Amino acid sequence: MIWSIYLHVISLFFLSSMSFICLILSLVSLQLNMVSMIEWEIMSLNSSSVAMVMIFDWVSFMFLSFVLFISSMVLFYSGEYMKGDKNYNRFMYLVLAFVFSMGALIISPNLISILLGWDGLGLVSYALVIFYQNEKSANAGMLTVLSNRVGDVAILLSISLVFIMGGWNFILYSSYMNDSNTLLIKLLVILAAMTKSAQIPFSAWLPAAMAAPTPVSALVHSSTLVTAGVYLLIRFSYALQGSVSVSMLLIISCLTMFMAGLGANFEYDLKKIIALSTLSQLGVMISILALGFNDLAFFHLLAHALFKALLFMCAGVIIHSVKEYQDIRCMGSLVYSMPLTSTCMNLANLALCGMPFLAGFYSKDLILEVAFMSNINMIAFMLYSVATGLTVCYTFRLIYYSLSGLFNLSSMSSVDDNVWVMTSPMIMLSIGAVMGGAFLSWIIFPEAYMICLSFVFKTLALSLSVSGALIGYMLNNMNVNYSLKSLGSYNVVVFSGSMWFMPFLSTLKLSFTVLKNGGVYEKVMDKGWSEYFGGQGLYSSIMKYSGYLQFGQSNSVSLYMKSFFFWVIVLFFILI
Repeated sequence: MIWSIYLHVISLFFLSSMSFICLILSLVSLQLNMVSMIEWEIMSLNSSSVAMVMIFDWVSFMFLSFVLFISSMVLFYSGEYMKGDKNYNRFMYLVLAFVFSMGALIISPNLISILLGWDGLGLVSYALVIFYQNEKSANAGMLTVLSNRVGDVAILLSISLVFIMGGWNFILYSSYMNDSNTLLIKLLVILAAMTKSAQIPFSAWLPAAMAAPTPVSALVHSSTLVTAGVYLLIRFSYALQGSVSVSMLLIISCLTMFMAGLGANFEYDLKKIIALSTLSQLGVMISILALGFNDLAFFHLLAHALFKALLFMCAGVIIHSVKEYQDIRCMGSLVYSMPLTSTCMNLANLALCGMPFLAGFYSKDLILEVAFMSNINMIAFMLYSVATGLTVCYTFRLIYYSLSGLFNLSSMSSVDDNVWVMTSPMIMLSIGAVMGGAFLSWIIFPEAYMICLSFVFKTLALSLSVSGALIGYMLNNMNVNYSLKSLGSYNVVVFSGSMWFMPFLSTLKLSFTVLKNGGVYEKVMDKGWSEYFGGQGLYSSIMKYSGYLQFGQSNSVSLYMKSFFFWVIVLFFILI
């Protein structure tokens, strides 16, 4: 069909217009302090109504606006990136289903109706991760879907526990969840958010999900799947305040932030480096949310979505140009042949580092200053500080290897950025990466935060960034000696670069005993004793003995003669 060829153009116009409408509605709702809820009762169960509920406030409208805008850019970008793929239409429909699932999750304040979006995200993400049908994609998809199922079970259990309050609308009951009786509900919600947002010990699936096409990575890691857990915690933030559970959440998120930053400094896969940077930023969001500042977490969620989608799009253009290489050691000097892509990528990288007056600066710098002002312990403070330096360190390492370092490309590579279908969405998102932070800060915080810090703490974030940038660029500039020295501490390098063995612990280590015992049981029982004494063995025995009976009942002269001689012999021996 003709319209399916231009599906990316139709999606661009429809989703971008919807995004603009949602943005206007968000501003109106924020100005008038207006919240609208639509409730449709499906059935009544034990005086509790199972209802489909939708909430429309400035938060849901704003988040929907960003999701739809980024989705429209990603779908238009996919028109060129996935061109020629025989499953192009299926890919576009799956991405649209992904966007619909995220929209359903955003507007659901009800634990039952939220399942529509929550499970939809898990199912469609599995279908997208295994889009390229090979063993690596199948393994990554299985790890992704099984990790997310843990969170799905936690949501299902929390549904049964919230029922004791008389309904499932957690927006209404959040203020009643501050006693010890609801601690289990809060722990289950935190567990669900940790699996979706890939916090320790569920971090392994996020880099593994890079097996999906790059446009999917741009969507998943900016505003959809991984942010669903953060968004759920933002909605539950009033119930979590002052709870014992948030202390645990703070240390887990800080450890995730540190682990991801450390791992990215030892990684050579372009997409996995950006995936680990997403993991680090998710740790930033959840840590500040654990400290009680849900508005700051939402602010960073939106600002991060803009430059992270841009970063993945730039990575996709580079991978497309260098003949599907993803190893950054096989790139270099791309700034000369791809100036537009390099400019956009540097903008996104600097926004990620929190460079002053780019999108990431307004949210990240404010988060760090508020965290330094808060009543946190020394461990959390050190993890915040080191993770900030590591972020800039791996960013400048990435810039050296891919954009400004030595030319390591194959002679077969035809590197340019002349494809306007891929570069025009990048330019739009670059505007967001430059101006988005200031725009959001004016809207969300019309009155500025009061920050009272000494000069040392005020300049700490900037000094950490500068030192991280110098270390990241200079160490890799001397990459030969650095690589040789790293062989001397091989165990430390492997431990740091493999996300603290989390992929191994999440897959082989977790399933080895079960699979081994299952194999023994299959060999000894299913194909052994159960086969002999079970259905097949019983059937064979019955058929065998019924054959003997059938033969005995047949009028056979030979049988009569044999039995006659048998009894003659028996009698002969008895009489003797």
